[in-house]
Amino acid sequence: MRRWWIILGFLAAVGLMATGVWSYGLRQALGQLAQRAEADLELATDRLTAQLQRYQETAVLLADHPALDKLDTEEGQRQAQALFLDIADKTSALEILYADTRGAVLVSARGTLFGDVSATGYFRRAMHGALGSEHGVQHPLDQRAFYYAAPAFGLGGKVRGALVVAVDIAHLEWDWRGNTPAVFFTDSSGQVFISNRNELLWWTRPAGEPGLVPAKGPSRPFRARWMAEYEIWHLDWGPYLPQRALHLTRDLPVIGMTGEVLVDITPARRIAGLQAAAVAAICLAFGAMLYLATERRRTLAEANQVLESRVAQRTRALTAVNSALRREVAERQEAEAALKRAQAELVQAGKLSALGQMSAGISHELNQPLMAIRQFADNGAAFLARGQADKAGENLGRISDMAARMARIIKNLRAFARNESEPMNRVDLAQVIATAIELTETRIAAEGIVMDWQPPDSPALAWGGEVRLVQVFVNLITNAADAMSGTDDRRICIRVNEGTRLSVTVSDTGPGIADPEKIFEPFYSTKTVASSEGMGLGLSISYGLVQSFGGNIRGENTGEGATFTVELERYREDEAA
Repeated sequence: MRRWWIILGFLAAVGLMATGVWSYGLRQALGQLAQRAEADLELATDRLTAQLQRYQETAVLLADHPALDKLDTEEGQRQAQALFLDIADKTSALEILYADTRGAVLVSARGTLFGDVSATGYFRRAMHGALGSEHGVQHPLDQRAFYYAAPAFGLGGKVRGALVVAVDIAHLEWDWRGNTPAVFFTDSSGQVFISNRNELLWWTRPAGEPGLVPAKGPSRPFRARWMAEYEIWHLDWGPYLPQRALHLTRDLPVIGMTGEVLVDITPARRIAGLQAAAVAAICLAFGAMLYLATERRRTLAEANQVLESRVAQRTRALTAVNSALRREVAERQEAEAALKRAQAELVQAGKLSALGQMSAGISHELNQPLMAIRQFADNGAAFLARGQADKAGENLGRISDMAARMARIIKNLRAFARNESEPMNRVDLAQVIATAIELTETRIAAEGIVMDWQPPDSPALAWGGEVRLVQVFVNLITNAADAMSGTDDRRICIRVNEGTRLSVTVSDTGPGIADPEKIFEPFYSTKTVASSEGMGLGLSISYGLVQSFGGNIRGENTGEGATFTVELERYREDEAA
């Protein structure tokens, strides 16, 4: 009898130990599972916010588009609708529209989804000059949509309307629907608005309680409990949702929602059970050391094999996740390289555009020396025929000077037109400005502009790229000439100023800058849209080039015209080495 009590006591102790091991192992496994679940939830939320960020930026950029300035005419409205429809098709936006301050829709891409937006929260926020955002159901199609409203400012900084972009939520869910684990996003009312599980859409959370209830029909089985610091949900909501799940949340104040994830804890329970079984088996085998020695080895071998299989599965899963992350990093690096190539092509296009505008003057500059060379050659031949070798030699000298002048012009043009890829180095600002003046000399002379340029007494050596700096000053001189086209007093003054950093000022006597805050934005121009005078890229390209040299460029009104200041770092031998 005593032996049986000892056996029963031993079995009870083994049971208590196995229970403790199971509880400890489950908590450890839940900790690892929680880390992976947090990473999955962070990846899902980052992907959602990044996708919505594209539409937010689209709304902000379109709010200042020049096409919105012509909505008072039917032609302007047709052009704006064509622009909105083109952008909506390319970005898969549900709708793009523009509404006036009363909320009346003046133009929209689709033309039928909206009539009046004055009662919406995002429109009212846009009317206060801030970016408005909201989500809801778009009728009559009953589509879930996320809205961004960017204010459009008129003269004096007053809000003149709002540019609204509606995002189709179903389109955003399309490429990650059905992915594991189950992820859903609830709004402030506790309603599921976005999810990779269609069966959870429109479910709501009871006030002050965990879990979710369907929007229609009876409630589904649900129970929540806490294990240490982890919230475990027991549910029976369908074949594509786990029956026991770890529930984690993450606040997303940027879009006014809460991200939530449900991760199946069955593998963690299985691992904890295996650990408890292994401990129990070891204890039992130790108690029956002599009789069950062989059985103990087999049990341990099987337990180790199962554990190794689970570890291998986890390793494969982690390897797959790491591979996906590496692919994403590679894709982002490729996108960054493509962006740099596009920027370089934009710079080259700006230079070629400037050359196109200067083509007439260049032809004149080359044609004039050619005619002079022909005349001097005829004169030299006549002098040789008369035996006047000294006068013939004088004409040959003049021909040589004219040829040198033509070679200098062609050299400057070739240097300006090439796609410079050399690293930054020492640049003489006086030589750069002289080259820019020579490239624009024909237009300056043809329009009667007085060029006031005094080279500095000492070398002004800056850190940058010579060809790119020539492009910057060609753009500034050309813009100054354009600004003075309607004035009587036309004068451009260029000075190099010494200081901690080298600065070059280009001043004109034009009407000044209408909007100094926007002059360096792409496609911003005071010239006629789509005219041959430019696309509003010159100052934007110049801004990017100067920034790439570690410098700065700014424009301001002086009362007598406009002044642009280019600041550059000094070239130092020790830093270059």
